[in-house]
Amino acid sequence: MKLVMAIIKPFKLDEVREALTPLGIQGLTVSEVKGFGRQKGQTEIYRGAEYMVNFLPKVKIEVAVNDDIVDRVIEAIQASANTGKIGDGKIFVLDLVSAVRIRTGEKDTDAL
Repeated sequence: MKLVMAIIKPFKLDEVREALTPLGIQGLTVSEVKGFGRQKGQTEIYRGAEYMVNFLPKVKIEVAVNDDIVDRVIEAIQASANTGKIGDGKIFVLDLVSAVRIRTGEKDTDAL
C-alpha cells in the first residue's frame, strides 16, 4: 500500500477529485495548507499598500491506494492539477505499513 500526498492549487481540487473517482478511489483527505516553493511567494496590494505574501494558499490531498494503481493515481493527479505555470505543486508517495478501519476492524487493503 502507498500513501499518495499531493500539494496543489486550491481551484484544481474538484478536477483532481473527478479524475480520481473513475480509478475506484472511494475516499481522500483534504487539508487547507500554506507554503511556498520556487515562486517564493507573491506581492499583493491591500488598501493601496503593497506587501509580500510569503506563504501561498494550497490544498493537500492524501489518498491511500493499493500498489497496483499507484501509477495511475499519480498520472491522474498530475494531468488534472497541471496549469503549466509555476506553483502547480508536488506529489509525494510514501510506503503505508498498515491501515485499520475503526468501525469494522478491517485491516490493510480491506480497510481501504
